[in-house]
Amino acid sequence: MSGSVVDNTVSSGNSSAAIPTDISGPILDLDEDDDLEVFSKDTTLTDGSSFNASMQTSPASMINQYKFEEEEEEVDTKDIFVTVDNPESHVTAIETYITYRVVTKTTRSEFDSSEFEVRRRYQDFLWLKGRLEEAHPTLIVHPLPEKFVMKGMVERFSEDFIETRRRALHRFLNKIAEHPIFSSTEDFKIFLTAESGELTSHKKQGPGFLSRMGETVKAVAAAVRGVKNRPQEFTDMQEYVEAFSQKISSLDKVTQRIVREQKEYLEELKECGPIYALWSQSEEELAEPLKTVAGCVDRCTKETEEQVKHLNDHLNPVLHEYVLCADTLKAVLRRRDNIQADFEAKTEALATKKADRDAMRDDLDKTEDRLEWANNALKSDWTRWQKVMRNDLRSAFIDTAESNVSYYEKCLAVWESFLHSQRTDAEENGKVDFS
Repeated sequence: MSGSVVDNTVSSGNSSAAIPTDISGPILDLDEDDDLEVFSKDTTLTDGSSFNASMQTSPASMINQYKFEEEEEEVDTKDIFVTVDNPESHVTAIETYITYRVVTKTTRSEFDSSEFEVRRRYQDFLWLKGRLEEAHPTLIVHPLPEKFVMKGMVERFSEDFIETRRRALHRFLNKIAEHPIFSSTEDFKIFLTAESGELTSHKKQGPGFLSRMGETVKAVAAAVRGVKNRPQEFTDMQEYVEAFSQKISSLDKVTQRIVREQKEYLEELKECGPIYALWSQSEEELAEPLKTVAGCVDRCTKETEEQVKHLNDHLNPVLHEYVLCADTLKAVLRRRDNIQADFEAKTEALATKKADRDAMRDDLDKTEDRLEWANNALKSDWTRWQKVMRNDLRSAFIDTAESNVSYYEKCLAVWESFLHSQRTDAEENGKVDFS
């Protein structure tokens, strides 16, 4: 049995602004339990100049006037578009699960049609990710959302959880579609076009359990041996990833804490307006100001609600995805090291054994070719990933900055209108001097 859970359209916005090319430096240096300090109103900037909250500066005008570094415009050659939407719940005798509609539109000649529509569940996405990593061990596959939520299985089928997962699955498929190699693989094509039965049949054609176990044992053995002569560029990558992981994880935790605190503030704010309104009924002289304050609080409550939603929908997901990306990068670097460790072990074996040297040399040559391919693939994909990462984070930060500016300007306008109304009333009644 199935029932429609939610059907939301997907939209995305991109910005062309640039951030510094090296973010491996001190982005955010916080311990897990450290709290953020609130900036004082009189703050010294990094260039030694002074900034004061009373400066006559419009945040909106500052954003509009800010000039980002110019980048060369790339020709848009995208020829495949994928949308994940319309989740549906399914209940069987042994399990309950969610499927998502995957709609593909393409102009590629290798597809039999220009549009496809299939339904996929989470484990199908997991299969696709595994196949891509198996075929291309040193290319970077964008991460999937975690299978379970921290709060437990009880919330796994809530609308909020399903919508959050849908957005993440949509981003996952579009990252694959934008990848120059992954987007042309047979597995990706089958995932987008095959009916459920055909996909199930194709999934069974992969390596068997014993084959996978063998690869796992070899990987563990390589990890135990370690790498003796890792090229410096991959050591640099590893150090970058460690620093990136630490900083993006700290930023993700702090942002989640800020969102929780804003949600608590929002709940308090929702209770505040009605209290002012109720108070106005018993204070005849203050009735109008109290009613006006109640209205102002209600309007600020709505703006705060939108602001919290924006953080949940736009900033939090991007930060958390790149926390998962850091784990993916560590796994890719481990796989590269395993290939090199295998090559080094075979080189040593060839040097110490006299029998079957020809067969061992052939195997060594193949392993050397595999290592060279793995290194070149990782170096190329590393450059591509960094560019995508910086664009994603830059866009998220700019969207958040614009949202913050809009939020505070709207709330400021609400309270300025209140002050103006009170000044006008006071001047008409001649009761209070606001000069």
